[in-house]
Order: sequence, then structure tokens, then C-alpha cells
Amino acid sequence: MMAMLPELAVAVLASIIAITLHEAAHGYAALWLGDPTAKLMGRLSLNPLRHVDPVGTILVPGILLVSQLLATGRVDVMFGWAKPVPVDLRNLRNPRTGMMWVAIAGPAMNFALAFIAALLIHPAGLLDGLLSADSMALVYRFLGLSILANLVLGLFNLIPIPPLDGGRIAVGLLPFRAAMAYARLEPAGLFIVLGVLFLLPALIPAFQPMELFIREVVRPAFDLVIRAAGHRMP
Repeated sequence: MMAMLPELAVAVLASIIAITLHEAAHGYAALWLGDPTAKLMGRLSLNPLRHVDPVGTILVPGILLVSQLLATGRVDVMFGWAKPVPVDLRNLRNPRTGMMWVAIAGPAMNFALAFIAALLIHPAGLLDGLLSADSMALVYRFLGLSILANLVLGLFNLIPIPPLDGGRIAVGLLPFRAAMAYARLEPAGLFIVLGVLFLLPALIPAFQPMELFIREVVRPAFDLVIRAAGHRMP
């Protein structure tokens, strides 16, 4: 377990940065579009503690982490959420399209961070010789996990189920009546997501949606980001 601590630490740090800037991007987008609610409530912050949800950020990921480490010695699936940034639709100049742009801002921030992390792999090589081999391995591991965490968070949030960002984007794009009907799914949306991720695989072991998501969506996106940053793929 002790040998896993450095790996766990860089994974947690990469995830905290991805989640914090994702939520901050929502707040800044809302402010730019006319809603100062997040600013007035102190949520336009890069302090991760401002975005912690006791259940979604601590309890659920903690239970998943400990149970998987105890059962298999590795972590295959993680799931959680931060405290949503408050947005008052009445303050947005165009509430429906404004909320769509607020939703887009979070994943867009994650994709930008993934690309920046990929670019930083180039100058990270300058530290070789200044740091030990183990420290250099952690630097590269942190950058790789930063790419991965941001892509997982950004792409997962684009799934078109409210209250995920993709669901709110869909509400902004659909015709008005369809959008209003679709928006009414939001109270049940989190339960739908949890059911698909955890209940269905328990009932149908051959159905592993997170494995499919990582293999068919995240991995190609990871390769694309690496190539776009100028790295050669083996």
C-alpha cells in the first residue's frame, strides 16, 4: 500500500485540478453571460475546497477507492462529482442558449488542460538530470494522468443526460417543446447514470460501460491529444 502512495497522490492532484478548473469555467462563463451568482457566493475560486461536495467528492469516490483496493489491489472505476456552480437563469441574457454555453465551458476547459499537459511533456525533459529517476517518472506520470483525468471528465460530461453538461447542451439545441420535456429528466438523470454505471454491470457482467467508454472514446481522444501536441506515437 505504501508503494502506491506516490501514484495515488499524483492521480488525486491531477483529478483535483481537472475538477476545480472545470467548475470555475462554468462560473466564469455564467459571469461573462450576465449572471454574477457564482461570484457573489464565492464560487469563482481556484480553491478546490470551494467545490467539494461531501457525498460526490469525498464519500462516493472514497468508498469506490477503498473497496476496489481491498478487493483487487487496483482501481478500475472511479466516479464522483463536485458541488455544482450556482447559475441563475433569470440573469442570463438568453437563458436557454446561455445555459448551453455555461455547460460547454466546463468540458472545453478540460480539453484545453489536457492539451496543455501534453505540451508540457516537451519541456519536462529539461528536468532530466536535475531530478532522480523516480521523481522524473512521477512528473511524467502526473502529466499523463492530467491528460487522462481531463479527457475522462470532459468527455463523460458530454454524455447527453441532464444534469451532465451534455444534457444541458442538448436542451439548448433542441426545439423548445422537446427541450422543456428533456430538461424534466434532470432530477432523475444522476440516478440513470449511476444505474448504467453500477447497477447494470452487476446484473449483466458482460456489460461494462466504463471499460467501453475508456476503450472506444477516451483512448482515441488521448492518442489525438498526444499527436496534436507533437509527440510521435509508437
